[in-house]
Amino acid sequence: MEAPAAVATAKPLLHTLTFSRATVANRVFAAIYTCAVLALLYHHALTALSSTTFLSFSLSLAFLFADFVFGFMWSTTQSFLMRPAHRRVFPENLRKVMREEDFPAMDVFICTADPHKEPPVSVANTALSVMAYDYPAEKLSVYVSDDGGSDLTLFAFVEAAKFGSHWLPFCRRNKVVERCPEAYFGSNYPQSNESKQMKVMYESMKERVENVVNSGKVTDDYISNEQERQAFNKWTQGFTRHVHPTVIQVLSEVGKDKDITGESMPNLIYVSRQKSRNSPHHFKGGALNALLRVSAVMTNAPIILTLDCDMHSNDPQTPHRVLCYFSDATIRSKVGYIQFPQRFHGLNKNDIYACEFKRLFLIHPVGMDGLAGPNHVGTGCFFSRRVFFGGPTSFVSPELPELRPDHVIKEPIQAQSILAMAHHVADCKYEDQSNWGSKVGFRYGSLVEDFYTGYRLQCEGWQSVFCHPNRPAFLGDVPITLNDVLNQNKRWSVGLLEVAFSKYSPVTFGVRAMGPIMGHCYAHSAFGRIWSIPLTIYAFLPQLALLNGVSIFPKVSDTWFFLYAFLFLGAYAQDCLVFILCEGTFQRWWSDQRMWMLRGVTSYLFGSIEFLTKCLGIAAHGFNLTSKVLDGEQSKRYDQGTFEFGVESPMFVPLSTAAIVNLIAFFGGLVGVFRGGDFDGLFVQIFLAGFVVVNCWPIYEAMVLRTDKGRMPTKTTLISTFLAWPLYTAASHTPHI
Repeated sequence: MEAPAAVATAKPLLHTLTFSRATVANRVFAAIYTCAVLALLYHHALTALSSTTFLSFSLSLAFLFADFVFGFMWSTTQSFLMRPAHRRVFPENLRKVMREEDFPAMDVFICTADPHKEPPVSVANTALSVMAYDYPAEKLSVYVSDDGGSDLTLFAFVEAAKFGSHWLPFCRRNKVVERCPEAYFGSNYPQSNESKQMKVMYESMKERVENVVNSGKVTDDYISNEQERQAFNKWTQGFTRHVHPTVIQVLSEVGKDKDITGESMPNLIYVSRQKSRNSPHHFKGGALNALLRVSAVMTNAPIILTLDCDMHSNDPQTPHRVLCYFSDATIRSKVGYIQFPQRFHGLNKNDIYACEFKRLFLIHPVGMDGLAGPNHVGTGCFFSRRVFFGGPTSFVSPELPELRPDHVIKEPIQAQSILAMAHHVADCKYEDQSNWGSKVGFRYGSLVEDFYTGYRLQCEGWQSVFCHPNRPAFLGDVPITLNDVLNQNKRWSVGLLEVAFSKYSPVTFGVRAMGPIMGHCYAHSAFGRIWSIPLTIYAFLPQLALLNGVSIFPKVSDTWFFLYAFLFLGAYAQDCLVFILCEGTFQRWWSDQRMWMLRGVTSYLFGSIEFLTKCLGIAAHGFNLTSKVLDGEQSKRYDQGTFEFGVESPMFVPLSTAAIVNLIAFFGGLVGVFRGGDFDGLFVQIFLAGFVVVNCWPIYEAMVLRTDKGRMPTKTTLISTFLAWPLYTAASHTPHI
C-alpha cells in the first residue's frame, strides 16, 4: 500500500509512505508466540504450586518472575513489528513547489560541555559542516552551546569562523558533498592546487586550536584584534565551569561578515549560559532550553536542528529533504519533528560493542513510523519551533512575547537591545517559577532528555517522521572501549528508569495518551533496563543447580522441553531475521546479542541499582560525558576487533564472575554426565552454560591469554575468582558430580 504525501495530483510528489508486507506475518507470529509464553508461565506456576521443598518453590518462583519479565519485554518488542512503514523523499521536486527565497529560516543547536573530553576541533568541524549546507546563508544560524564555559572552545570557533570564510566557497565551487573538513581531507578527495592549499589552511587552524587546548589557555599570541581580546577578557579569575556569567559572542553575522567571494556568511553564535551552584542547570536539557530562548530573541527560525558535537553533516542536501515534509500543507500542522537515524563512521567490521544500535536507530523508528512516528534520539532531529509550546491544538504561551514562535525580529542580532535580552533569558534563575522544562521547551525529569522530550511531545498529540535516506545525513563517533560503552549505557539506564517509574510512565500515561501499541513502543525503551533481572537470574541460578546435579528444567524427552526450544529458537530466529533484513550481517547480529547479555549483568544492573539508591535518597547521580578523545593503542585494538578491558571498573566484576561461574558449571556438568549423571534432565542447563561460555570468549581471553594493556586488570580477575570460589567448593562436595 502506498500513500502519496501530496494531495493534488498536479503537484510534484515530495514524499511517499509504504507499509511493510511483513506486517501480517509479524502479527501471526506474535499471536502464536504469545500463547507459548502464557503456557510457559502456566508451567512455572504449576511447578511452584506442586513444590515440596522451600528451595524448589523459590527456584520456580524466581524463574516465573524472570520469564514474566522476558515475556513483557518481548511483547514490547513486537509493538515495533505491528505496522512498520518506509518513506521516500524527492528533494529534486522541492523547487517545483517553492522558491529558494521562500525557504524558512533554520537555527542549528550544537551542544558541548568539556573541551578535554569533546575536542574543540571536532566540535568546530561539526559546525562547519552545517554552515556549508546547500541552503541560503541568510536563513541559516548556528548556535554553539558551551556548557563547560571554556575559552578554549570559544577560541576554536573564532578560528573556525575565519577558516569558514574560505571553506564554504570552496565547497560551493567544487560541489563538495562531504563538507566536514576533517572527514573530507581524510577521504580520497580530488587532488588539486586549490584543495592542497585548503588542506594546508585547515591543518594550520587545527594546529593552532590543539596547541591552545594542550596549553590550557589562550595567550596573547593567539589573539589577533581588540574584539577578540574583549571576548576572552570575560574569563576572569573567578570564572569556572560551574560558576560563571552568561557569555554570548557573535562570531559571524549574516549581511555583515562575508566569505572571500563576497557572499554572506551564516550566523555563528557562541553561547555559554550562566551557571551557579545554587541553581539547577538540568544538564543538556537545560542547555538546549537556554539555546531555545536565546535563538528566539536573536533569530527565531521556525525550524530547529539539534546536533551532538561529534555528529557532523554528511549530506548538504539534508535541509531539502526536511522541507519535503514541512512544506506539505496536509501534514505540516501535525508533524512536530523529523528524525534522522544516528549513523557512525569508524565501526570495526563486526561492531564488537554493538554501537551501531541498529534496533534503536533503524528498526524501531521504522516500526513507529507506521504509527505516530519515531522517538527523538538526541541528535539529527529537525523540530518545528512551535512544537515546544504545547500540543497542536493547545498553545502554551511563554512568559515573554519575544519568545513566542511567531515573534518577528526587526533588529540585527548584535543590536544592544537584542544582546541584552539574550543575556537575560540565559540567566540561571530565569526558569524559576516558569513552565520551562515541564510544559514548554525540552522536558526535565530524566537524564535522557531526548527520549523524554520526544515521548512527552507525542503524548501531547504531535506526530513525527523518520527520514532515512541512502546516504547518511549525519555521521558520528562511537566509543572504542568497553568501559566507555558500559558507562554510557549506565547513564541511559538511570534516565530511562526515571521515565519508566514516573507519573508519565509509558504503560499508564503513555497508553492512555497514545494508545496501547505506541505506549508499549516507549515502554520497551523505558523499561528495557529490567532485562538485568532475568539475565542475572539465568546467568547464575541454572549454573548453581547444575553444579549440584539438580535438574530444574524439563527433560529432553518431556513435552514441555519443546516449548522451551520453540521459545528460544523462535525469539532468536526472528531477531536475527529482522536484523539481517535491515542491512545487517550475521556477525554483527551475534555481536549485538552478545552485548545485550553483557550489558544485562553490567550497565543495566548497575544503572538499576543507581536508580534505586537515588529513589531511596542514598546516592545522587550526575551526568558523565563519554570521552571522544581517541587513544592510538586503543584505536588499533578496536580496529582489530579486540575487546578493551584496560581500566578497573566495578562493572567488570559481575561480568567476569558470571564468565567463571558458567565455565565451571559447563565443564562440571559435562563431567557429571560422563560419570553417570542425568544428561536428559541436565541438557538445558548444560546448553545455557555453554551458550554463555561461547559468548564470553573475549572475557576469558582478556583474563588469561592477553598481555597487552587492554587485558582484564589483575585485581578484577582476582576479585571475580574469589567470588566464584564457593562454587568450586560446592562442586567438589556434591555427590552427583
